Amino acid sequence: MTFAVSEDDIWEFFDLLSPHLDERQRRLARGAFSQMLGHGGTAAVARASGASLDVVGRGRREVAAGAEVTDRVRQAGAGRPPVEVSQPGIGEALDGLVEPGTRGDPMSPLRWTTKSTRTLAQELGRAGFVCSYPVVGSMLKAAGYSLQGVAKTLEGSGHPDRDAQFRYLAGVVAAFQASGDPVISVDTKKKEMVGRYDNPGVTWRPTGDPVRALDHDFPDPDLPKAVPYGIYDVGRDEGWVSVGMSADTGDFAVNSIRTWWTTMGRAAYPAARRLLITADGGGSNGHRNRLFKARLAEFAAETGLQITVCHFPPGTSKWNKIEHRMFSHITMNWRGRPLSTYQTVVDLIGSTTTRTGLTIRADLDDNAYQTGVTITDRHLNALPIERHEFHPDWNYTITSDKDGS
Repeated sequence: MTFAVSEDDIWEFFDLLSPHLDERQRRLARGAFSQMLGHGGTAAVARASGASLDVVGRGRREVAAGAEVTDRVRQAGAGRPPVEVSQPGIGEALDGLVEPGTRGDPMSPLRWTTKSTRTLAQELGRAGFVCSYPVVGSMLKAAGYSLQGVAKTLEGSGHPDRDAQFRYLAGVVAAFQASGDPVISVDTKKKEMVGRYDNPGVTWRPTGDPVRALDHDFPDPDLPKAVPYGIYDVGRDEGWVSVGMSADTGDFAVNSIRTWWTTMGRAAYPAARRLLITADGGGSNGHRNRLFKARLAEFAAETGLQITVCHFPPGTSKWNKIEHRMFSHITMNWRGRPLSTYQTVVDLIGSTTTRTGLTIRADLDDNAYQTGVTITDRHLNALPIERHEFHPDWNYTITSDKDGS
């Protein structure tokens, strides 16, 4: 059986998979992929994965012969010394390329890199080192980094306190995690058209039987878009998504957080008396959104929770944990499939999992949220908000000491 797969597809497959495999597993994966592709597969996999023809061919022969299950990567005594041993200084050079200081404290939960392993390998080459991109991936993983997709690396003009806010936020996150209190990352995912519209990406299907979609992308005016609002529990690697049918407002954002708490959070943290929310600087949960603050005050009064909110600086929304820990996996799970109904959206979100154990629950929120709700200065000033000394507009705590209605 022959699969219609482009070399770009093969490149993407091995670019995502290789950092998680050892040398033998990479060789066998290449060999298995080559065998599935049939004639010409060895050359195609070699070109796309960056391996030699000999390596892919050897892997294909091992797969065909029935490679035994073993924990050993090589024969005893075989193999090259680690790249850090054979090329002193390469670890420090790599650390300098990914610029950990601009992404927060290197020891914090906020450490990741925006550059692909291929780009980093090329930059190391220009610095005089010899290193393949899978080795770069292994080095990054060992150093506690995770890869941030290249597609979202563009930022606006940087705020002068961006790095300081990253460090401050990381410290607050660490303090909450140390005391066992919940830390959630929240945001609204991109709105999605509901209907049999084309959805970018590919999925495995019988040859000649693609998923059928409309030949145009004009949305049905009688069918609003789906508005997925997500809550990601940083400590438990699980999340909740409310799929809205109305406007993305502060009411919708806080009601989604309330639903997460009553459905998942309260059972997971029965002794919790405080909650940390990390959120973008704009949108329905932005630092200037008065309605978001007013509804959070109501939520605090209902639950007795002390709610601390830390916002990311302008232009840095992609660093919010929910973006790459949850939303990216949802997008991969439903790629190539039309989001034909609201229930389809809910089901595809709820079926999203990862190898690291991510679980997501989702449900439809059919409430109609009104836009243009005004919170007066008097109402805002009466809210039980205690602003932090550092950037009080981005960092504040809402208590239930006052009447926030």
